[in-house]
Amino acid sequence: MNLGNSLFQARKKCGLSQEDVAEKLGVSRQTVSKWETDETVPDIRQSKKMAVLYNVSLDELIDFDTDIKEIQEAIDKTSEETEEKIDWTNAWGKKYPILLKYQAEVNIPNYAQRINIMLDELKQDYQFNEQDAMLVLKDILYNVWKNRKGKSK
Repeated sequence: MNLGNSLFQARKKCGLSQEDVAEKLGVSRQTVSKWETDETVPDIRQSKKMAVLYNVSLDELIDFDTDIKEIQEAIDKTSEETEEKIDWTNAWGKKYPILLKYQAEVNIPNYAQRINIMLDELKQDYQFNEQDAMLVLKDILYNVWKNRKGKSK
């Protein structure tokens, strides 16, 4: 996401118009528009003022990503009861079809046995409960995958 779009998204999230921002910062509405369309860049003082106005840090303002923030807010608001009702395989399968068809192709018992051993080792070696062991193993798997993906580029 570019800086102009970040500024636009942060302003919209606060429910402010370009006129509102211009008035509070002591600039013209056209100046705010130019910042949001990447015609010009606000100076550091104006950027700091916008961060305060939008109730975000300067880093957040520069890196503002609505999708990520909205996803994080949705995760924070989701109860355990709701999580248990969600068919995650089906939900993610819409984006990653392999999740809907691998069961017919993969020797699941073979992998499940090895994964169970790793989960038991995490529980025994670190006194993790079932959920924590699963989350740690999932995170390790993700990081291994991410490192392999980075090396293949």
